Amino acid sequence: MSHPVDPAFLALPLRAAADAALQAARDAGATHADLRVERLRHQDLSLRDARLQSLSDDVTVGIAVRVVHDGTWGFASSADVTVDEAARLAREAVAVAKTARPLNSQPVELADEPVYADGTWVSAYDIDPFAVGTAEKVALFEQWSRRLLAHDQVDHVDVSLQQALEGKFYADTAGTTTTQQRVRLQPQITGTRVDPGGGFETMRTTAPPAGRGWEYLTGGWDWDDDLGQLPDRLVEKAKASSVEPGRYDLVIDPSNLWLTLHESVGHATELDRALGYEAAYAGTSFATPDQLGSLRYGSALMHVTGDRHTPHGLSTVGWDDEGVAAQQWDLVRDGVLVGYQLDRRMARQNAALLGVSRSNGCAFADGPHRVPVQRMPNVSLQPLAGGPSTAELIAGVERGIYVVGDKSWSIDMQRYNFQFTGQRFYEIRAGRLVGQLRDVAYQATTTEFWGSMEAIGGPQTYVLGGAFNCGKAQPSQTAAVSHGCPSALFRGVSILNTVREAGR
Repeated sequence: MSHPVDPAFLALPLRAAADAALQAARDAGATHADLRVERLRHQDLSLRDARLQSLSDDVTVGIAVRVVHDGTWGFASSADVTVDEAARLAREAVAVAKTARPLNSQPVELADEPVYADGTWVSAYDIDPFAVGTAEKVALFEQWSRRLLAHDQVDHVDVSLQQALEGKFYADTAGTTTTQQRVRLQPQITGTRVDPGGGFETMRTTAPPAGRGWEYLTGGWDWDDDLGQLPDRLVEKAKASSVEPGRYDLVIDPSNLWLTLHESVGHATELDRALGYEAAYAGTSFATPDQLGSLRYGSALMHVTGDRHTPHGLSTVGWDDEGVAAQQWDLVRDGVLVGYQLDRRMARQNAALLGVSRSNGCAFADGPHRVPVQRMPNVSLQPLAGGPSTAELIAGVERGIYVVGDKSWSIDMQRYNFQFTGQRFYEIRAGRLVGQLRDVAYQATTTEFWGSMEAIGGPQTYVLGGAFNCGKAQPSQTAAVSHGCPSALFRGVSILNTVREAGR
């Protein structure tokens, strides 16, 4: 269903502000200028044991102007979205560039991009979640909470819902003008069981965040099944045997594998991280550009793409924050590193090294008062055409573990050594699931792990997971990103017992 752009956003002086800012930037000697006007609405609510605990509903509105003057970036922003303020911001951004010029040893040059005049893009959703009353939302979650609390082994239920409506207008001195609107939400329901000794165990629904509207809560996911099975899964987990450390074959469900992909491939193929520009916040990357085309990232089955146009993806847009149109490209093909995530400056600066001359649209700022930085697109492991089902992957394992749902994780500052836990772990014996295990974490290096991938599920196993809260840069920025994965089989992966590792 196609939706009109929010009238409250369109009522802002978008084009007049752009005209004023871009002309003021030209008059001040800028060789490039771009403007963003944004209206971001967020609503978060939470319930504890069927009672509303918190509700926040906020709107951020602002205008940002970025320039290149004498080969140097300048930036300025304001919450005052007016024509006069737009022109003032352009002059201020040029003044910032002039001040910073003596510190700049690498003149800014931007990769060319076609001009998109009067482009409009709206994400795919049916029901705007902000058009649904708070009382209706709370009533649904109260009903779900009471359903879980009716089970005698569920002591507490926590529900959270994050929702976002993002309106963004972009214009630059090349002539591109675009208007975009995105909707996304993240629902989570967690059950807790407290044992008589004071210990506890939790189990969360597996529904991922999605670029969808309220329809996701009323039919876009099988909530009846997810909620219906949660109590028994929780009880089984609480009573499960502690895992014996060692090497196991793993069948990893997409509800868990997406996070491993995010940390070990998504962040590792950000070019600014691989070049060492992004280091202080969360480290650099082992996948350095000198290894492009030669680094054996994983098995020959491994095909990972970056894209900005997957339906309902959290990183899906029409254009990025530099006016670059959405694309899809390969990051890892046949198990070999073949690409990176780029913005316009990095594409131009590294064109000879990378063999590409155009940005793939990975510039994003999380609000009008932030400078766009290189941010992750939807990064996905592609399924195998005609590939096996999850049950068939499990049937091929003699001694192993089936991993479902994400939980805690840890990875080093080069995205290389890691360990991940999960929501549920099922022991596999002779091709069959024989019950849950607990205290499980899998540990590997990135290339060892992906190199052990022996089989990939077919499209029927593919699920688009992801997160609302991917962090990067200083000052910190947060972005929502999706990762599609099929189920996959990994041979001989090291398994730790988390309780023993903690010395308990």
